[in-house]
Amino acid sequence: MSPSHPPTAVIAEDEPVLARTLHRLLEQLWPELRVVGVADDGLQATELALQLQPDVMFLDIKMPGRTGIEVAEVVADDWPDDRPEPLFVFVTAYDHYAVPAFERAAVDYLLKPATADRLQHSVDRLKARLAQRAASPQAGDMATLMQRMQSLAAPAATARQDEAPDGPAQERIKVIRAGVGNTVRMIPVAEVVCFEATEKYVNVVTPTGEALVRMSLRELMARIASTDFIQVHRSVMVNANAILSATRDENGHYSLNVRGLQRPLKVSRAFGHLFRPM
Repeated sequence: MSPSHPPTAVIAEDEPVLARTLHRLLEQLWPELRVVGVADDGLQATELALQLQPDVMFLDIKMPGRTGIEVAEVVADDWPDDRPEPLFVFVTAYDHYAVPAFERAAVDYLLKPATADRLQHSVDRLKARLAQRAASPQAGDMATLMQRMQSLAAPAATARQDEAPDGPAQERIKVIRAGVGNTVRMIPVAEVVCFEATEKYVNVVTPTGEALVRMSLRELMARIASTDFIQVHRSVMVNANAILSATRDENGHYSLNVRGLQRPLKVSRAFGHLFRPM
């Protein structure tokens, strides 16, 4: 990092007292760092990240609008190609399975409330990463982060289910009941080409048409009785058996040619590694 271009950061924290405390500690421990924005929800954090393009983001995991994880996913998809992605530090109140998971997945994590000693450790790690990146620029920090987070998502979800109150196990879905006008289509999971998440629904795409189900993509993927679907975008899961080819454009972005689908499917940069030649 050039002395004429000090590092910048965005803080995302929905508790104002904790946000101010973190900001104050950073001023003391890392005077060169400029905090260029403070967001109190996930949507604002995403907007600030893409507008201000900071070097570092301190992301509260549990925020209104979007979680810190979801903010990282959106930023990964929409980050400009000519800029190095921000380094992420997750701020969490969890002290069980989530902490070691995020320690492996992100540059660092902080337990609430952040202490000066612990934050100093994080600052040292961030400085080292920024210096390393300046000396040897590399793309793919974000892809590595998202790949690890994806691999950790399943065990974390299992742990949450294990801690849930006793109750009947949810039935695994083999046939999806989707509304199309006044008709309910019965769609075998094996016939689905892809699932596309919208704000409140999931669009179920088959070679013969599309239909909506009122369920989140995460919930649907946790319940379907199939391991054939892979994530290629924060809002898209594709049946691996239906993928015919992947095409890379001049910017290194992939799009998929999928059997039974007349339009290409965009692959976000976080999942582009899945389609690079072996």
